[in-house]
Amino acid sequence: MFTLSNKWTNILSSELNKDYYINLMSFVKEEYSNKTIFPEKELVFNAFDKCDFDDIKVVILGQDPYHTPGAAHGLAFSVPDGEKIPPSLRNIFKEINEDLNKEIPTSGNLEEWAKQGVFMINATLTVEAHKAGSHQKKGWEQFTDAVIKKIADERENIVFLLWGAYAQKKANLIDENKHCILKSVHPSPLSAYRGFFGCKHFSKTNEYLESKNIKSINW
Repeated sequence: MFTLSNKWTNILSSELNKDYYINLMSFVKEEYSNKTIFPEKELVFNAFDKCDFDDIKVVILGQDPYHTPGAAHGLAFSVPDGEKIPPSLRNIFKEINEDLNKEIPTSGNLEEWAKQGVFMINATLTVEAHKAGSHQKKGWEQFTDAVIKKIADERENIVFLLWGAYAQKKANLIDENKHCILKSVHPSPLSAYRGFFGCKHFSKTNEYLESKNIKSINW
């Protein structure tokens, strides 16, 4: 359980051998043994499974997995087919509709984005049921920061979508001379009207990718 694909394991090997990561894995295994934790064990690294390092075109950073049953499946903002679309994701779809005139989907499953090179990673990859933020500051953030930095250092021409103050702090891990960083407020209903709506991040992402002769994303 909790295993990364061989490709990602090779890329992150130095990180996986650090004490903090070994301690984090012990903590997470213990939590799964004794409590209800989301997502399901086999989906903890779903963002990595669905998008290889060399295929990444866009990085979307979330904060915490959904903490209600059935919602989290290891991709930031995404929910499995059949689950109610959460408010922030509904606002993402609204902005895509306004920006690109695309129909609002009936499913909140974003796996099709992942298959096109959109890496949707939460800063914390696990959470206890009904306890938002319960696995923060246990080591996940150190790991996911290392992942973001690895992508930023070893790839180029990636679009990083940093929504909200928390995600925007990660900009210091990214060389903006090599990549495109797009920032706005979070798509949450609490803040979306203060600048997420109208940010046009989806058309801007595609314009940037096309300017680098990279195939754009079908949002």
